[in-house]
Amino acid sequence: MAYELIAAVDLGSNSFRLQVGRVVDDQIYPLDSLKEPVRLASGLTADKRLDAASRERALLALRRFGERLRGFQPEAVRAVATNTLRVAKDAHDFLPAAEKALGFPIEIIGGREEARLIYLGAAHSLPAVEHKRLVVDIGGGSTEFIIGQQIEPLLLESQYMGCVSFSLRFFPGGGVDKRRFRDAELAARREIQGIASDYRRFGWREAVGSSGTARALAEILELNHLNPGGASGITRAGLEELRNRLIRAGSTDALSLDGLRSDRLPVFPGGLAIMCAIFAELDIETMIYADGALRLGVLYDLLGRFHRLDMRDSTVSEFMRRYQVDVLQAARVERTAQGLLGQLRDLRAPENESALDVLRWAVRLHEIGISIAHSGYHKHGAYIVTFADMPGFSKKDQALLALLILGQRGKLEKIAALPPLDDAWQLVFCLRLAALLHRPRDDRPLPPLTLKYVSGAYQLDVPAEWLAGNPLTAAALADEAVAWERIGSGLRLRRRAGNFDG
Repeated sequence: MAYELIAAVDLGSNSFRLQVGRVVDDQIYPLDSLKEPVRLASGLTADKRLDAASRERALLALRRFGERLRGFQPEAVRAVATNTLRVAKDAHDFLPAAEKALGFPIEIIGGREEARLIYLGAAHSLPAVEHKRLVVDIGGGSTEFIIGQQIEPLLLESQYMGCVSFSLRFFPGGGVDKRRFRDAELAARREIQGIASDYRRFGWREAVGSSGTARALAEILELNHLNPGGASGITRAGLEELRNRLIRAGSTDALSLDGLRSDRLPVFPGGLAIMCAIFAELDIETMIYADGALRLGVLYDLLGRFHRLDMRDSTVSEFMRRYQVDVLQAARVERTAQGLLGQLRDLRAPENESALDVLRWAVRLHEIGISIAHSGYHKHGAYIVTFADMPGFSKKDQALLALLILGQRGKLEKIAALPPLDDAWQLVFCLRLAALLHRPRDDRPLPPLTLKYVSGAYQLDVPAEWLAGNPLTAAALADEAVAWERIGSGLRLRRRAGNFDG
């Protein structure tokens, strides 16, 4: 299904932003935008928890966004949260209230997924070229580095440094002197050193800055004629002059420059120090500014999902290749698992589309752990999916996939933390049963199976003749019934009379 209007919400460490776009001929034209300077990172306590004030600022901003998004279909809105909610220990406690305020689900995305989306947004806002570009995005709590060509990211990294965190750490109260600035710049250079050699070796022709810090620096350098020869964008010489002026001023409040907005003052020195370090470590002389970044990238990624060009499908295919999945076995299990789910839900209903996708991805990935060891392969697979970078997937998506993969065999108590009425139990059941039925790993046809969910238990009708001819599977099904009974659910096997010609 396609939509005329789609929206992206970016819960950044410095600002929360909403972007509404109109879709015309597979292009997105910005229609409306909102920004709230929440500064979530500044509310992160020493023990990595959100303080009450930052929570309230966040919820107020999300309620405002929610009003603007009234009437949008759930599939037409994607909300992503970045570094501060990645590191906050109480993020999952905060999310329910945040989602209620916004009216839509919120995904906490990993650093490399953030980098991928940033590049996608930047690439769509720049002229098409054949050469490689380096895109740098200094956020409130993290900085992303991407080398890509056209709209394809090739090298992705996310470093734990941002304009909010560095300003709080090195310039509390806005005071700036030569020692503080040197310490901030050296700390940023140490972060960058770990990736600098790989990035320089990979190479790029054009450096691009995106998001608030890059935009602010480009505007200030241009409006105050700090770039040599009237150059546009960001230059190394311009940054050096800006750094010297800030140190001479002694504080952000005393710095008088055209284009330096009051809402940028608290995070300005940290962002400048990081940008200076990036220019020094990556040997950059000039950088242009790209208007598109994370929000635009989210919109284009959302548009791709409407056209079934879903990055998550590409990621699953790549994982299957990387971990040498038996594609024929995966296809057998997938057909049966989908057939079972189709007897429990109407798969044509839009509200069940996401469940079908999750089941499909889980089935295709359920044996990736065999590449490590056959013993406990479901545990290895769940670990991989939990901690790997999976472009297109949020951390919540990965956690759900990991739960299905872990729950595909063995005791169900290990996933008993899942609420009893959660729909994911049906996906676990269908995956377990399909994997059990295809244990022989061949193309012998299965008998006709009838599945229902009655009075809190699954009821599976199987031809008695087939069960008699497949005693190993019959025993496994009996064990499966015991496994479900142990967690307070149930699986009732009914032997149906009749012939099965298999």
